[in-house]
Amino acid sequence: MGPRAGGCAPPASRPALEVADIARGHGAALARERALGPEQRKVLGALVRCRTAALGGHLDVCDSCDYERPSYNSCRNRHCPKCQALAQHRWLEARRARILPVHHFHVVFTLPPALRPVVQQNRRLLYTLLFRSGPAALLELAADSKHLGAQLGLTAVLHTWSRDLSFHPHLHCVVTGGGLDERGQWKGTRPGFLLPVRVLGRLFRGKWVAALRQLYDGGQLELRGRCADLADPDAFGRWLDRLAERDWVVYCKPPFGGADEVYAYLGRYTHRVGISNHRLLSLTDRAVTFRTRHGKTASLPPEQFLSRFVSHVLPPGFVRIRHYGLLASGNVHTRLEQARAALEAERYPAPRTEPDPDDDPEPGNEPEYVRLMRALTGVDLRRCPRCRCAALQRQPLSSARSRDPP
Repeated sequence: MGPRAGGCAPPASRPALEVADIARGHGAALARERALGPEQRKVLGALVRCRTAALGGHLDVCDSCDYERPSYNSCRNRHCPKCQALAQHRWLEARRARILPVHHFHVVFTLPPALRPVVQQNRRLLYTLLFRSGPAALLELAADSKHLGAQLGLTAVLHTWSRDLSFHPHLHCVVTGGGLDERGQWKGTRPGFLLPVRVLGRLFRGKWVAALRQLYDGGQLELRGRCADLADPDAFGRWLDRLAERDWVVYCKPPFGGADEVYAYLGRYTHRVGISNHRLLSLTDRAVTFRTRHGKTASLPPEQFLSRFVSHVLPPGFVRIRHYGLLASGNVHTRLEQARAALEAERYPAPRTEPDPDDDPEPGNEPEYVRLMRALTGVDLRRCPRCRCAALQRQPLSSARSRDPP
């Protein structure tokens, strides 16, 4: 059976070039050129070892035709372009039952360019502030009786890159097209309109500027290098005033339909990393060439490419997918269920959560990764790819084979 809706199946062909290849050839040069943090070094090391003999693995053997296939373990690092498909599928399956059967909006909160150097030096602190201010502005404005007068449900995902891997922190929010009011009734939005984006942008800006002032007054901001001038209180005040005078970009895309569309849409954002291997075109000693958007390409020296790539490594333990309003953990079994009931479950049936029997012909008889790989790609890892008529037997790699190059 083919991949499910929103299953995020990877392209059928394996990319000829991977970020791991660039890290393997130029990571040492990057480490000599600039100081890398422990987490950045860890990510580059994980990419180099991912799915190689260095991490161990097993041997799949066909008893019928003597076919052998070594399979090496994955690094499972959340910044690895090769390790996100299964993690994404597991996450989406767990969240599928929580998606309300209504139209949804995609709202993007973007920080102005003048803030980016400060954010780079205070990642954990200001990424957290972005999560607090954007969703808070949405929930506050929607709760106002002048607008919707109800509590929304939303999932927010942090992205920090542009298509050319430049530092560009922004927050993607998938938002319900309506909410639950104080009487427990569902209030839907007008078709094509969630909230006034100009008002939303000003509220977002106000929360950011006020919080940034508090952090500065409390001595919590690190300001060095190109931001050293802002350490002076007068200079910081003038800089903050200029930020407060400008419009901040909040973009609200037109709504998309029901639960299946939301499920597919979330799949394109939740576990994305700065660049996928399939966007890489070529590698030489002088340049990495990759696709950007609208058919265009960009080229960077390999060390600069890796430098941009590791600039998007998140602080250790930082949670980049969060839920608010009706989808907050404290509301999942209370207000979210009230909202579903208010939407008349018999008229808008909840998404299917039980597995399709066709998806797993022998339930409970196979490892999870086999089932997920078949759901994502249609490939049955249990069958011999050469003769197609026998099941592969898994054997441990010999110590000699485990030392073979990948």
